[in-house]
Amino acid sequence: MPAAPAASKATPDSADPAPSERRRRRVLAGCGVAFAALLAVAALAPLPFAVTEPGMTADVLGEHDGSPVIRIEGAETLPSAGELRMTTISATSPEATVRLADVIGGYLAGDRAVLPRESVYPVGDSPQEIRDHNEEQMRSSQDAAVAAALGYLGRSDEGVEVELNLSDVGGPSAGLLFSLGVVALLDGDGSGGDLTGGEVIAGTGTIDAEGRVGAVGGVPLKTHAARNDGATVFLVPRDECSAAEGNAPDGLRLVPVETLEGAVDSLRALASGDEGAVPSC
Repeated sequence: MPAAPAASKATPDSADPAPSERRRRRVLAGCGVAFAALLAVAALAPLPFAVTEPGMTADVLGEHDGSPVIRIEGAETLPSAGELRMTTISATSPEATVRLADVIGGYLAGDRAVLPRESVYPVGDSPQEIRDHNEEQMRSSQDAAVAAALGYLGRSDEGVEVELNLSDVGGPSAGLLFSLGVVALLDGDGSGGDLTGGEVIAGTGTIDAEGRVGAVGGVPLKTHAARNDGATVFLVPRDECSAAEGNAPDGLRLVPVETLEGAVDSLRALASGDEGAVPSC
């Protein structure tokens, strides 16, 4: 008699999954859908960040928008073959919507930075309040810069009238460069020469009426703005040397400063070729 056919055996691929396995697959599928939904929401939701990049620079010894940045009356001024460039950063506007793609792009880019919004716009709820605050800081900074420069030179503001014009820049971080500009125009290097030594000098830093230099934000980006506009030397508040060094572009020398007097001494030493008298980060 012919042999009876062998009974077929079920294989793992053809077997129905056990109830516990079906439940596990449904849970995983549900989690995947939920995760995808969260990613979609995160990608579209506004985030509390600002994306920043190197901004404009302006030569305080020259003109900006057709007008002298520093106008002096009541005293003779000296010409300069070089430049003293104040630096800025450019940030997304206070009312801008920053999303996940903007944040990721900012982190990956070498010439941009992502910062908490409150660190860029720390005061004010509306764009107008923020602009008003920044303009007030700039006015106060300009007053302190003039006082520091005239005090350093031993001149009275009753005999010398100084007007600073840089209306489209807010905040106090141009104070050091404004003071240096006044010193350069009124006194040069102190011996009738050019304080810049004919070079493009850039920098940043707040200043008070006594000539003390304070820290500012965005220094790494400002070094790139300076180099983009031809600077070979960058004056940086001493406390921010490490931040500046971390991303400084090639060809830019970092010179730490703590006071207006120290900054002037460093520029005089550079102009005279006395490299050993110039501090470095």
